Amino acid sequence: MLKKIPGVNRSKSEVFPEYGKMKHGFPSWLSSKDSKLLQAPLNATKFNLVVAKDGTGNFTTIGEAVAAAPNSSTTSRGGNGFIAKGITFENSAGPSKHQAVALRSGSDLSAFYQCSFVGYQDTLYVHSLRQFYRECDIYGTIDFIFGNAAVVFQNCNLYARKPNENQKNIFVAQGREDPNQNTGISILNSKVTAAADLIPVKSSFKTYLGRPWKEYSRTVFLRSYIDDVVDPAGWLEWNESFALSTLYYGEYMNRGPGSNTSARVTWPGYRVINSSAEASQFTVEAFIQGNEWLNSTGIPFLSGLS
Repeated sequence: MLKKIPGVNRSKSEVFPEYGKMKHGFPSWLSSKDSKLLQAPLNATKFNLVVAKDGTGNFTTIGEAVAAAPNSSTTSRGGNGFIAKGITFENSAGPSKHQAVALRSGSDLSAFYQCSFVGYQDTLYVHSLRQFYRECDIYGTIDFIFGNAAVVFQNCNLYARKPNENQKNIFVAQGREDPNQNTGISILNSKVTAAADLIPVKSSFKTYLGRPWKEYSRTVFLRSYIDDVVDPAGWLEWNESFALSTLYYGEYMNRGPGSNTSARVTWPGYRVINSSAEASQFTVEAFIQGNEWLNSTGIPFLSGLS
């Protein structure tokens, strides 16, 4: 929420360091619909549901509200500018229940800070548009971060859990369908490792960084710690040779026992990124234009590679 500043001429476009370019007293990226909502009296706003500890709302805790949502996705967010801080999104369906989405996000300019996403298969559905995740924990088994958003994960922890027998773990399944789409999954300065339940048995299960859900799948791991839970090949086919020539999978200056790229797949679409200029295409500033809108969220972020 923006502060009212006495004497502001709302007819002019202005620049405020905290919020970027301003117009009519609001950031230029904020839609006219949302700016009207912010100016509306509280009693004129119709809420979908209300969480109130004193019992005056629909639920007394956020957990109760999330639990009341459909089982296939415990929470689904659309619209623009959704911000979550310190919330756990969990789908308690186990590894045998197939898709068990904890959060489906299709909100443009959405940001998540110090949140946890807990599930097994398909935990976090980054459906579409521009999204940012900072200092978040994501737990799952099969394709547990998936979708076709333009999304940056920064300073996050990705935990592979113990799957069912004869299953594999795959961290990411990105769904870009057209080479002209400016979408993809960028994982920067994060940790890729095993959850507590997988550690004792990790040698019994194969774990991979990602696989191509759609033909032009695009995923990069940048300056991150990759643990030895990841198979030396790094990446997994979706279906034989599907998308191996059209995908874009890259690794840049990662570290850790699972980061060695000498035994990685040799697909035409896979590359070890050696250029900072190429890697910089997937930063907050370049990939999701975060410098224009993240300041107003109050969430810390790194605009470049370091």
